[in-house]
Amino acid sequence: PAAECQKLKIMVLLTYIARVIDGLPLAASMDDSQDLQEYKVQAKQLLKRLSETHHVRCSIDTPGSCVFHYVIEDGVCFLTLCERTYSKRLAFAYLEELHKEFARQHGAEVAAAARPYALIKFDVTIQRLKRQYVDSRSAQMNLSKLGDELQDVQRIMMQSIDEVLGRGERIDSLSSKTATLAMESKAYLKDAKKLQWNALVRKVAPFAAVSFVVLLVLYLRFF
Repeated sequence: PAAECQKLKIMVLLTYIARVIDGLPLAASMDDSQDLQEYKVQAKQLLKRLSETHHVRCSIDTPGSCVFHYVIEDGVCFLTLCERTYSKRLAFAYLEELHKEFARQHGAEVAAAARPYALIKFDVTIQRLKRQYVDSRSAQMNLSKLGDELQDVQRIMMQSIDEVLGRGERIDSLSSKTATLAMESKAYLKDAKKLQWNALVRKVAPFAAVSFVVLLVLYLRFF
């Protein structure tokens, strides 16, 4: 996508909240525009890679005119898509506000969630916060309220989406190869044990046969 973000007046375009351990989406709020369809696909792909990352805060650049930002808190990821020109500090302030509200309202329900978007009712809060961060005056008030928490926001790592998703594909490939090697190793051990058993049988069988004949002769002669 090249000019899709400019077509939209709002700054915070997509928001997803997901459980990190399995990437299960818990809540979301998004624009219905088809222009964002590719970004929605990318967001869902990113959510599936969350358990592989070591960064609790990160910005992910895209080839288009928008940027993903996310924070991971309490085993939950808060992911948003913003216009590239939108303040990075405001984007992370928005995510921190989301985290605090979500933890207060639904923190105890995360572990038990068993289906996608089980906490979709949180969308009401997402919409409220989005409106606050569209209004520059409200956004600045929220930013000053957070104080020193976001002073080092410029140090937050920026990665490309190709790097993040590509790394995930490499990890998936490595996991697949590891699983295949593990299966082959088990099969090898099973075959090796079978060969050892067959060799033992061939070695012991003649002695067992002779012993059986001797015992049979003795039995027939004396009994």
